[in-house]
Amino acid sequence: MIKILHLTFVLLSISSFVGRVYLAEKRPELLEQKWIKIGPHIVNTLLLITGFTLVFQGSWLSGEYGWIVAKIIALLGYVGLGMVAIKSQGALRWQAFAGALACFIYIGIVAVSKNAFFFL
Repeated sequence: MIKILHLTFVLLSISSFVGRVYLAEKRPELLEQKWIKIGPHIVNTLLLITGFTLVFQGSWLSGEYGWIVAKIIALLGYVGLGMVAIKSQGALRWQAFAGALACFIYIGIVAVSKNAFFFL
């Protein structure tokens, strides 16, 4: 059940990110609406809570946990690049957006493979 909730929040999180970048490009005034400002924070908080719950339920900290550290580092990259993508303009916005999506994809692959260096 927690895994389904977590995956639901993953989809909501990436959807809200893509939607906010779109709004930043086409209708930036809409980003000032309260529910658009607060909603993603609620979704991402629930995403983190369900993620930590899965880690502790699966006892994943008792063994090799480098992949969890890699996901946390990539998550920080995703958040930072996402902020740049939403707040900047022009080519920088799209470079940050691509970088944030790359971090997101990396996090997903590491979550499935449990291997931070799956590309080696």
